[in-house]
Amino acid sequence: MGAKRIDGNQNAIVAALRKCGASVQILSGVGKGCPDILIGDRGYNFIAELKDDKQPLSGQKLTLVEAKWHEQWRGQKVILHNVEEAINFLNHSRKQHRNGNQNP
Repeated sequence: MGAKRIDGNQNAIVAALRKCGASVQILSGVGKGCPDILIGDRGYNFIAELKDDKQPLSGQKLTLVEAKWHEQWRGQKVILHNVEEAINFLNHSRKQHRNGNQNP
């Protein structure tokens, strides 16, 4: 199996999250349905699958192996489609944690 294709928006989303102060570990090379990035922010971790909203809707769906991974994962996970959505997710999670809610 060759290298996994990364979503066209991955670099922009990673850069935006880092600019907001989050740490980001690229996981897209792991394969086997593992999401694309791990986000660390203010003591919390989030795992995110990236889908490019500039692609047709059919190209934004989880692959079978991704869907299986998401179904079996018992922790937090999110699907992000663009920079704005990623920043909104980060801001929402920060607000939730400030208010004492453990769920982003």
